[in-house]
Amino acid sequence: MATETLRRSGIKELLVATNLDREVLVKGWVRTRRGNKYVQFIALNDGSTIHNLQVVASAELFPEENLKDVATGASVAVRGTLVASQGKGQTVEIQALEITVLGKADPEEYPLQKKGHSLEFLREIAHLRPRTNTFGAVLRVRHALAFAVHEYFNKNGFYYVHTPIITGSDAEGAGQMFRVTTLAPEHPPRTADGSVDFSEDFFGKPTNLTVSGQLEGEIAAMALGKIYTFGPTFRAENSNTARHLAEFWMIEPEMAFYELEDNMDLAEDFLKSLVRYALAHCADDLQFLNDQYDKELLVRLNSVVETEFQRLTYTEAVEILKTAKQKFEFPVGWGTDLQSEHERYLVEKHFKKPVILTDYPKEVKSFYMKLNEDGRTVRAMDVLFPGIGEIIGGSQREEDYTKLITRMAEMHVPAEDLWWYLDLRKFGTAPHSGFGLGFERLVLFVTGMANIRDVIPFPRYPKNAAF
Repeated sequence: MATETLRRSGIKELLVATNLDREVLVKGWVRTRRGNKYVQFIALNDGSTIHNLQVVASAELFPEENLKDVATGASVAVRGTLVASQGKGQTVEIQALEITVLGKADPEEYPLQKKGHSLEFLREIAHLRPRTNTFGAVLRVRHALAFAVHEYFNKNGFYYVHTPIITGSDAEGAGQMFRVTTLAPEHPPRTADGSVDFSEDFFGKPTNLTVSGQLEGEIAAMALGKIYTFGPTFRAENSNTARHLAEFWMIEPEMAFYELEDNMDLAEDFLKSLVRYALAHCADDLQFLNDQYDKELLVRLNSVVETEFQRLTYTEAVEILKTAKQKFEFPVGWGTDLQSEHERYLVEKHFKKPVILTDYPKEVKSFYMKLNEDGRTVRAMDVLFPGIGEIIGGSQREEDYTKLITRMAEMHVPAEDLWWYLDLRKFGTAPHSGFGLGFERLVLFVTGMANIRDVIPFPRYPKNAAF
């Protein structure tokens, strides 16, 4: 029977098949080949699962010279009989009848011929690292979490809104943004005072890649009620830590008529739902990552699902940290922003569970956060996770026009650039809240990987924009 008359089967479905002793067609990449002069065993993987399918090739049908190109990394098509496996480690295998090499991989040049490559080395060959067990598992988990995000919001009455990637505003006020321009870098047009004349640029004004879709998301929330964004964001921060990327994905729900407490309830339920989905749909990949990288991973994931998050104010947290019997690299004091070491102490040592901190000093938070009655703090909330620190940052937004414009002046945010944002407070203003979840930080937590560069297919960071 020619291979063209058979429908190709996925390895994932064949590994759990119960209807055996039938002819099948599989295609995939060779992971390993071993054997003797009587029989060869080929481990085949098509990316659908962490597990390989064993292909048995008898020397009678496949002399060694016919298998010389069936090397690690080569892609092949195999027609054969699906049977119960006689060996250990798998329940089924294929007795090969026909093997066709679709694409060779020279053993002398293929970088993944040997096992045990470091994660640092694999970052240098990002075009090939998805073929390893580790990155195959990470990318399948990443897919599942992305799907779960959309499923959760759709079930809970949210509308998916696409916010601009190119923007004329800085939502965070940090100024670390990538410039978007069509002006010639060598000789840009100048005004009379010598500054760059952006009136001749494509958009007629300075524009950048967005750091957040929040402000535009608020526009949609004040019309549709509950919305979320899920898209790429960018930050030109010269950071080489294991927690920062220059290009990353953000999930940002915004909800009209939500107070801070509603916001916290949503954040906790959302995170638990995502982790629960990964546990249910990525069991094999998570088990592999647990065994290979983080022996406590599954315990930690199940703990998040089963545990009620601890809620306390920033002021209460500072008091706990000041009396902690642990030395911190960064000093703790009311009015300073908490560092990752402080957040992780609260989560991992003091409470031993996820923590939601609220009511931060206004000086360390953004201009759009609602001012509390004390005049010193804002209705902010950060969700802190073990091993990660802050995984969600959010707040109740300031809906009062006068208070918002006062805060903008205090923080030197130009009101003329955000006239449309202020208009939302003039025409039918209402209490509303939202938060941002860094998708890569979520994937980092769920996979147990140590570096955020290993949970995104093509990481962007200082001095690296390959592939």
